[in-house]
Amino acid sequence: MANVEHGGRAGHTFAAGAQTARTRLRALRVGLWVIAALLAARQVAAVLGTPRADRLTDLETWVGPDGVLHVKGSLYDSTQFTGTPFGGLVLKPLTRAAEQALGWGWTFGTLLLVVALGLVAARALPQPVSRRTALLAAPVSISLLMLSLPVRNALYLGQTSIIPVLLVLLGCFAVRGERPCGVLIGLAAALEPTVLLFAPLLWFTGRRRAAASTGITFAALTALAWAAMPHDSNTYWVHHLAGVGLGRAADDLANQSLHGALLRFGLSGPLEIGLFLALGAAVAVLGLRRAVFYARDGQLLLAVAVTGCVAVAVSPTTWQYQLLWVLLAVVGRVGRKTSDRFMWPVAVVLVMTLPGKMMLPNMAVLHPVRDNVVLIAALAAATLVPFLSRTSAYYRAPVPTDYAEPVPSRWKRVPLLPVPGRVLARPNLLLELLLIRVGYSAYQQVRLAATGGTNAGGRAVAEHHGDQILAVERFLRIDIEHWVNHAVFKIGFLRDFFDFYYESFHFFVPLGVLAVLYVRRPADYRWARSALGFATLFALVGFWLYPLAPPRLMPGLGVIDTVHGVQDFSKPDYGTLTALTNQYAAMPSLHFGWSLWCGLVIAILAPKWWMKVLGLLHPLFTVSAIVATGNHWILDAVGGAAVVAAGFGLTHLLQGPRPRTPGKTVEAGAEVPVPATGRIRS
Repeated sequence: MANVEHGGRAGHTFAAGAQTARTRLRALRVGLWVIAALLAARQVAAVLGTPRADRLTDLETWVGPDGVLHVKGSLYDSTQFTGTPFGGLVLKPLTRAAEQALGWGWTFGTLLLVVALGLVAARALPQPVSRRTALLAAPVSISLLMLSLPVRNALYLGQTSIIPVLLVLLGCFAVRGERPCGVLIGLAAALEPTVLLFAPLLWFTGRRRAAASTGITFAALTALAWAAMPHDSNTYWVHHLAGVGLGRAADDLANQSLHGALLRFGLSGPLEIGLFLALGAAVAVLGLRRAVFYARDGQLLLAVAVTGCVAVAVSPTTWQYQLLWVLLAVVGRVGRKTSDRFMWPVAVVLVMTLPGKMMLPNMAVLHPVRDNVVLIAALAAATLVPFLSRTSAYYRAPVPTDYAEPVPSRWKRVPLLPVPGRVLARPNLLLELLLIRVGYSAYQQVRLAATGGTNAGGRAVAEHHGDQILAVERFLRIDIEHWVNHAVFKIGFLRDFFDFYYESFHFFVPLGVLAVLYVRRPADYRWARSALGFATLFALVGFWLYPLAPPRLMPGLGVIDTVHGVQDFSKPDYGTLTALTNQYAAMPSLHFGWSLWCGLVIAILAPKWWMKVLGLLHPLFTVSAIVATGNHWILDAVGGAAVVAAGFGLTHLLQGPRPRTPGKTVEAGAEVPVPATGRIRS
């Protein structure tokens, strides 16, 4: 031990390892900053690349013939300006000559505000934080802000919604003294009145001077605006707060408040107003109590986020660009197990970066959830989500994840990812379902985008590629599509069977296999799910690079579309076919690819020989169905097999061989039987 402490070989090894860790951390930090910079550049390019008449539309509507906001009558006559009278008073000095500079300045100024917001939020993380977290928090927070819908909307529309959030964070975390803190938050409240909810938070956490300064500053600035613009102030504070949404109707989907949700549910009049006030009061009381608790617990950033989520819910109108408070709630820690820690932050990031229609299927029963998904997230953060206290034993030391001993690989550099082994516990079901839904929605979007957003957009190229595939098949003497299609079409029961198999088993069987693995074989579920995900990703690349018309959409080939009916080739969308999916995503065939994945997984994992045989029959029936119905070429199935092989291969390369674990269900933290390959370690 003395030798180690005084520079022996072991000491040198430790120093070298520490230096390597620091180098990796530095490289990771640089990489994250590069990603943040690229995202910022992408957002600016998206704004500046939009035609001038379509960008900064809210900002442009504020410009009158005599200058910015120098309009006749009320600021709210056009129903486009949604800010407070004080916000209008601040903008009024800007002249017509400043209009062009205002657009550029607004875009780049907003970017600077986002960077400042990310830096302040990163420094406000509850202590203690590791050096790794401290170094990586700033670029990660800035990247998340750049990706979020509120920031993207603020950049695109030209809004001031980032300023109140930044002022509150500066007041709570950057300035010294209670009076400057109160002045900044009061200024934010003058721009966004629901920020006044931070005054009770300050008061009940012992910062009463800051709370008083907040109220005084807000009252003074509002009175100043009322004296300068009495008519506008009356319109905003009386007409607006009576339930009329400025900028658009209050029941618009973009209004993610309790008031907007109640209006969308069909309520109106005194009943709706009374229910809104009652629910708003309950949310405010419960949410502020939770915020005070977390502030006293040393999690002031989480307390600020919870208070902001309360403001989102109780405001008469909360437009999409005003929802940054929900994103800040990502800092809360939820779950006793290590495997559960990612559920809440991933859910928040998905809600704040993707539209609701991507996360939930287009089913009428789910529309109330889809239309109010951000409000639901805000209400959950404010009132329901059990964020851990810093005094909890699980706050810094959650229940560790159980791993199977890694299976030795015949290749020295496999696996590439430095993971301790295969996780034995089940992943969080809600998070898995959410990720599967988002992944499938992205799959649909990429399929459609591969032809420019319409079937007609890629028709000529897809048909040319179809001629190429047919020529190759004729050379190989495997061009059997026409013969099989017509032979099956003449036999009614066989045609009906293959039509049903094509339409139904494509989703049912893979989801069933995943469900069984999730319940019975959690470690194998992760292995199989990763392979399926990689295979689908490779297929999307194929759709993008090589749009291909299936046999049923090849003019002059004579293949009958047994599923959709006879097609009118004079129409770009072929009559009965929908324009909402890419009809030219034929190569590779994911119908066959997913069925082959199912067959291989069942053949590898099933305990009985007859189960393995049934599993392998599924890809056989599927390839027969896709050819018989005219939906794919034989070579499409070959392409599907190739992407599945690549998916399994990449999974093996990154994670190593499949774990040899018992088929018994295993929960995190439970006692696990020792597999044949070695011990279980945590």
